Amino acid sequence: MEFKDKLFMFLGGIFLTALVLGNVIGTTKFVHIFFLSVPAGVLAYPFTFLATDLICELYGKKRAQTMVWVGFTMNIFMLGIMTVGHLLPDASGISGAASTFEEVYGFMVGGVIASMIAYLVAQTVDVHLFHFWKRLTKGRHLWLRNNLSTVFSQLVDTISILTILFIIGKLGEDIKTLADLSRLIIHSYLFKFFFALFDTPVFYLGVWLLKPRVHEDPDEEIWGYKGFIKEAL
Repeated sequence: MEFKDKLFMFLGGIFLTALVLGNVIGTTKFVHIFFLSVPAGVLAYPFTFLATDLICELYGKKRAQTMVWVGFTMNIFMLGIMTVGHLLPDASGISGAASTFEEVYGFMVGGVIASMIAYLVAQTVDVHLFHFWKRLTKGRHLWLRNNLSTVFSQLVDTISILTILFIIGKLGEDIKTLADLSRLIIHSYLFKFFFALFDTPVFYLGVWLLKPRVHEDPDEEIWGYKGFIKEAL
């Protein structure tokens, strides 16, 4: 297996693990990070944007969009397995924590469905915006497309998922009004925004180290690979 294939599998693994983990944890617990109160599931989710941006940069829009659809399918698969476990009869006397499973399942169903809708919209927006800026700048200003695509798509994701969870009553007793929801959206988005700024040097480092060994993006044929590397970095 070539390096580029191993790398794609690794980035895909990070993407899918962070995605599924974020959906399982979801809003089961809120944590304090400095002055922000955010769902525990949000700790994993920003890594999905870093992974898709790297896949966009190294492999092109088609591969990144394919990964988005694979992630969507894996969520359906996870929900299907959990549903089968919920429907099958309990082996009384053997099950160690059947009530815990049912609580997790009951809480997760609405959360995963909401997350899948928000995820599909936000990740698609991220991929398309990333390549929009890449084409517009002809490969220059790597930081611009990384940050603009991520911060906007994360805003779409945050508003979508928390609004859906608010409507179906999965945000807890203290979130009763639109003002409460707005505050929660602001906190969650600020965390993702600062993470997006933090991941910029990580993104640059990844491109600098990996681009010479992986350069499959067909868009680069427009301005040439060498010119792209020079201008982007």
